[in-house]
Amino acid sequence: MTERERLVLGPGGGDAEIGRWLSAFEEVRHDTMQVLDEISADAVDRAPGDGGDTVGTVLYHVALVEVDWVFSDVLDQQDRIPRDLFPFEDRIDDGRLMPVLGESMERHLDRLAATRTLVLDVLRSMSPQDYHRPHDRERFDVAADWVVFHLIDHEVEHRVRLSTLRDVLRA
Repeated sequence: MTERERLVLGPGGGDAEIGRWLSAFEEVRHDTMQVLDEISADAVDRAPGDGGDTVGTVLYHVALVEVDWVFSDVLDQQDRIPRDLFPFEDRIDDGRLMPVLGESMERHLDRLAATRTLVLDVLRSMSPQDYHRPHDRERFDVAADWVVFHLIDHEVEHRVRLSTLRDVLRA
């Protein structure tokens, strides 16, 4: 008999609502990792031929956006972003993603994992009041609950690109 898969978002400890959102956040990453498991490590910098970003560039961007929203926009603690993990800016002058080349798939995956650990540690430590409280920033007011929603949406959008790259680079 095969084990039955259980498709639920658990409370994740602490506040049940925060836990469920963070469980969804982790589920999205799990699905992204399944796509990445199907991409050859030597394809990380391979140009897709459509003028779009490489796998490595997309992975760098996903990790940087995640850490930036939490540490810059929610906490207003940009200095806590580990610059050894993020030596490049996010975008070049024309608005396109900064090409990130010459790093191994392993390095990109380690960055994703390290970033996720940092972000989850912060979000799990928040009280429900702080998690839902808008933080007054220069351009907008933003709460951690919206940031988690946005990061889920952001990663799903980029997973679509990664899926396309997987298929194109297989050929």
